[in-house]
Amino acid sequence: MSNEAKRFFNIFAKKVKESIGAGYYQAYGINVTCTHCHYDKFEHGYAQLNTALLSFLNLDFANRSANILTCHRCGYVLWFNKDIKRVYK
Repeated sequence: MSNEAKRFFNIFAKKVKESIGAGYYQAYGINVTCTHCHYDKFEHGYAQLNTALLSFLNLDFANRSANILTCHRCGYVLWFNKDIKRVYK
């Protein structure tokens, strides 16, 4: 394999790894930073917003979900009720 091909695959693997793990996010065009430690790299996830009525009726699956970002440094969790966008630096 040529040096160009090796270089291409190394860069490709690095970009795939970056896109899967922790990353940088924006909410409404504003870069998200941790309110506790001021770090800017987060793990993305979802959390269900349960309501008493739907839980009582055993219909939790019908509740909305929120976006959560967990700080990659300190573990502080930020909640977003609207969409957030991952950005690549």
